[in-house]
Amino acid sequence: MRRLSKESKDTNNKNYKIIAVDDEIGIIDSLSIFLKHSGYTLVGCTNPYEAIEKVKNEHYDLMLLDYMMSPIHGDTVVEEIRKFNKELYIILLTGHKDLVPPLQTIKKLSIQAYCEKEDKFDQLLLLIESAFKSIDQVKLIRDMNDELRKSNEKLEKAYLETIEILRYTVEAKDSYTRGHSDRVSAYSVLIGNEMGLYDKDIRTLKVGGLFHDIGKIGIPDTILLKPSKLTPQEYNEIKKHPSIGKQIISNASIFRDIVPIVFSHHERYDGAGYPMGLEGKNIPFLARVVAVADAFDAMTSRRSYRDELDLEYVKNTIIKGRGKQFDPEVTDAFLNILNNKFDKIEEIKNKYP
Repeated sequence: MRRLSKESKDTNNKNYKIIAVDDEIGIIDSLSIFLKHSGYTLVGCTNPYEAIEKVKNEHYDLMLLDYMMSPIHGDTVVEEIRKFNKELYIILLTGHKDLVPPLQTIKKLSIQAYCEKEDKFDQLLLLIESAFKSIDQVKLIRDMNDELRKSNEKLEKAYLETIEILRYTVEAKDSYTRGHSDRVSAYSVLIGNEMGLYDKDIRTLKVGGLFHDIGKIGIPDTILLKPSKLTPQEYNEIKKHPSIGKQIISNASIFRDIVPIVFSHHERYDGAGYPMGLEGKNIPFLARVVAVADAFDAMTSRRSYRDELDLEYVKNTIIKGRGKQFDPEVTDAFLNILNNKFDKIEEIKNKYP
């Protein structure tokens, strides 16, 4: 392996910014002279409070910090810095090894190394070189992760846009579906919040509601748009849309969490649903939430063969379906919304007419 020349090493060293903090100006001068010979540039500071402000307002890669200082010790300086900067590499300097703070304190404050002060600073130089190797490795890993994240985001964005196009294609084919997915998504979020679900589940309900009917892209228009009652054979074709939807979205990691919603939102609590005939708590919980939202919107939307149903009739239907078609707990939460927070339902209906 080709060795770097001293000139090349010195050029690389100038890329790093070092700040030394010690209340003895003689130590700062000695460090500055010593590190200059090794190609490093040093900013010295005898006032620990001033050093904290410098780190807050400027970028430094490494801090050489005296422990026993006045008016505050080095551990207090680190404690203040860690409030706004978790990444600064800190080497603690001590006049004697007996004065080093407890190991527990060093770990707690993320102090990476400590070194005794000495005239030659040989050990310190080794620690500094090791520090910058560590800093470079962390930066390399961070850059690689950033590139990977950007690549994944581009792929996921492209896939999401493709699925969105499919969703809008379905909605363009079927006037009923237009706005339906948005309302089901919003109703599902409303129920999730009413039940106190975690934010992660709320996000999954939002996306799952939007894409729950994506599989209808694979249903023939003659069936999807038929204005009259479907034959048993045609209804069997409609019942394929959860499986088709699952196939469409299963290839993208960003949709992993919503697959159970897309696949199982037509399962019934009593086991009489489709496509798997799952029963009770064997049905994925978030799919049980979307099932209630989906049924409510179906009943309260105008169809080609009927107007939207009366609200009291809808409520009674949901009550009768408790424990049969719908999960009892989800049903109770939604009924509470209908009875006490109906203004939120109206907001959603007005937003997505």
